[in-house]
Amino acid sequence: MTDDKRRGVLFDVDGTLVDTTYLHTVSWWEALRQADHRVPMARIHRSIGMGSDKLLDHLLGAERDRDADGRLRDAHDALYGEYWERLTPLPGARELLRACAERGLRVVLATSAAEHEVTALRAALDADDVIDSVTSSADAKESKPAPDILVAALEQSGLSAERVVFVGDSVWDVAAAGKLDIPCIGLACGGTGRAELAGAGAVAVYDDPAALLDALSDSAVASLG
Repeated sequence: MTDDKRRGVLFDVDGTLVDTTYLHTVSWWEALRQADHRVPMARIHRSIGMGSDKLLDHLLGAERDRDADGRLRDAHDALYGEYWERLTPLPGARELLRACAERGLRVVLATSAAEHEVTALRAALDADDVIDSVTSSADAKESKPAPDILVAALEQSGLSAERVVFVGDSVWDVAAAGKLDIPCIGLACGGTGRAELAGAGAVAVYDDPAALLDALSDSAVASLG
């Protein structure tokens, strides 16, 4: 049930709060290489933020034989899993979450990572005491740029689209938020340029969580009250 009196901030996690974008890029590159798909890393990087189904459509074509998709995902997961113990928050990530909570805002991790990956991401952030709710890939029928994961985040947190801001690092995050008319703050720390995030519709773009934290009082987060 939506609580009309509460406001909150929805956060993407991979590439927004935790420095994983290029780890996913390398893991997908190697998984695809093992299956004799030669895809340049730059193309893979620009696809990070989509769910694996849409990412593979984007990179290999929607008309491909999908029988090998499960093996590709498993290979990516195994390669990416090797980094879990070394995952690192992006500058200011933990402090940004705490600052939002101190403003009385609900802090929601709106991630479409698999549940086992979410555990590793939360451990890296070490901020469970200020996190109200967390989604995972199990909560969404379709991955970004579809808005399903944001809908799930709103439902779980009791928030409405009119009373939240979303923070993400990819054009896919901006697109998903736009479908629900949620203002999206872009962070360039995932490797997507400021101009591209702004062009996709981000209401503002900052270098990383630390830069957003420094400007928090003048940001779209402050407009939540």
